[in-house]
Amino acid sequence: MSSLLLEAHNILAAAPAPGGDIPQPTSDAPDQLKDKVNTVLGIAAWAGTAAGVAGVLITGAMMAISLKRGESSEHMSRLGMVLGGCVLVATAGPLVSFVFT
Repeated sequence: MSSLLLEAHNILAAAPAPGGDIPQPTSDAPDQLKDKVNTVLGIAAWAGTAAGVAGVLITGAMMAISLKRGESSEHMSRLGMVLGGCVLVATAGPLVSFVFT
């Protein structure tokens, strides 16, 4: 197997490099499109934050009701999922800019 990989590496290393300049397209979108996309992303970020807050409130209410009734349930796993979603929503923008910049 290693001789096969070594031979593939030798073939790729011997291949001629592409000549000339490679054109680089610009990644600049029109201003009108940027404004509309930023509006949609802002609404989605707001909705994600509101859903996270609602999820924490609902999980807390369910925990309180279960405690009063004397039931045991796995609310901590639900709370962990909600908080994980909150972290993902909060870090979505910085994560994408880190990967694509």
